[in-house]
Amino acid sequence: MPEVTRRSMLAAAALGGSASGLAWTARAQAPWPERTVVLIVPYAPGGSNDVVARLLAPKLQALLGRSIVVENRAGAGGAIGTAQVARSAPDGYTLLVSSASNHVMNPLVVPDQGYDVRQAFDGVTMLVDVPLALTVANKLGVHDVPALLALLKREPGKHSFASSGVGGSQHLAGELFRLRADVDIVHVPYRGGGPALNDLVAGQVSMGFLNLPTALPQAEAGKVTILAVAGEKRSALKPDLPTVAEAGVPGFAVRSWTALFAPHGVPPAVIQRLNAAIREAMADPALQARLQELGVEPDLSEPQALDAFVREEFALWGPVIKAAHVTAQ
Repeated sequence: MPEVTRRSMLAAAALGGSASGLAWTARAQAPWPERTVVLIVPYAPGGSNDVVARLLAPKLQALLGRSIVVENRAGAGGAIGTAQVARSAPDGYTLLVSSASNHVMNPLVVPDQGYDVRQAFDGVTMLVDVPLALTVANKLGVHDVPALLALLKREPGKHSFASSGVGGSQHLAGELFRLRADVDIVHVPYRGGGPALNDLVAGQVSMGFLNLPTALPQAEAGKVTILAVAGEKRSALKPDLPTVAEAGVPGFAVRSWTALFAPHGVPPAVIQRLNAAIREAMADPALQARLQELGVEPDLSEPQALDAFVREEFALWGPVIKAAHVTAQ
């Protein structure tokens, strides 16, 4: 009997003769990847998560030598696709392209998910930031944040802010602004950022924290006014725009991010190989140019740093959601 086979049989006996234990050991030791890797996007095609995944997939495929397939599993604010990956085998063949809205905010708004994403997933790397822009209707006649704050304080309860839906980053950015600036504004949710922007152009709502790449063409056409960006730092797409904090609302910072996660328990060597491959893929000049055209900013991280960041996001948004009485209804 060959020595390798004899050792395998002894290993199986040590596991109580478990064939499944032997099979799992073999899989864990096998080189990765041996077959197709699936990137689950928990939203419909066309959104920022989907676009980033589809730009990244062919680069990863060339680097890893296996097919990389993007699958959309939309529904329930991203919860359906997220749950699918959480239940997947921790073998590195099913991964989640996640975002602030479905990975942090939706679980806080709808806490009965059946699992805790902080325990169910291991971070691979942050991928990109999609800057949010504080955008106002032209009818307000304001051109900077101090003027907007003065108007909102003069007319409490008379102004509204639009978002792409309840519990997402645009909604909670507005709620955080309301709390940090101590202003009385009313949330108006829409079925996506496009309809929200349309009503902002029409003056049906006063303001909104919209994706900068979405709002910028309308601002350049003179149909809306962008006052600031929501992040901790200025956007490379429009470096002349101040942050909201710089412009007069201390303590305000919101990131609309996209990151890659694996089910908890994927071997660390697989996580590290994925991280290294993504760094190499994102360094491609053609990919960087395309992301810049879309107004999306690459922002890579180490796996442990991503896990720590997710915990920080929960600590930030939990109190905001509670104070703003945000619910799924």
